[in-house]
Amino acid sequence: MREKIFSRMGKRNATRGIGRHDIRKRQTNTDMNYAYQLRMKVRDYECDMEGIVNNANYQHYMEHTRHEFLLEAGISFAEMLERGIVSVVARIEIAYKTPLRSRDELVSCLNVQPEGIRYVFRQDIYRASDMKLAARGKVDVVCLVDGKLSRCPELEKKLNSYMEVKMGVKEEVK
Repeated sequence: MREKIFSRMGKRNATRGIGRHDIRKRQTNTDMNYAYQLRMKVRDYECDMEGIVNNANYQHYMEHTRHEFLLEAGISFAEMLERGIVSVVARIEIAYKTPLRSRDELVSCLNVQPEGIRYVFRQDIYRASDMKLAARGKVDVVCLVDGKLSRCPELEKKLNSYMEVKMGVKEEVK
C-alpha cells in the first residue's frame, strides 16, 4: 500500500514539471552539500508488518547522526551536562519520501546553522543503493544553560567549521 502512495507522489511531482530524472539528479549530489554523513544499515526489527522501516525509526537515524556528528566535532553531552549545559530538541519535522526496507544501507546527512537562539539541523536520509531520498528532516535544537534558555558560545565555537550559509555551502563562521 505504501509503495503505491510513494509511487503516486512521484507521478504527482512529474505532472508539476519536476521530472523523475531531475529529482534523482539533485538527490545524488551528496559529496559537497553536507557537513557530515553517516552510513548505517536497516535492521529487521526496525520494520513494520509491511516490511518497511517504521516512521519513528527515521527520527532515531537522525538523532544517531547528530550525536555522532557532535562527538566528531568534540562535543560531549556528558561534559556539557557537568557544566550545566543541556541541549534539547525543541521541534522536529520529517517528510517521508521513499521507504527503506530491511538490510537496506542508508546514508544519513546533515548540515547545521544557527538561527537566533536555535541550532537548526537540516537532515536528509538516502537509500545508499541508488541515493534516492528516503526522508528529509528539520530539527531545531536549543540549549539550557543552568536551567535557562540561552545561547551557548562554547557550542558555537566548536561548531564553527561546520556551519553553513543559507545557500547550503559550508563556510566557516567567525
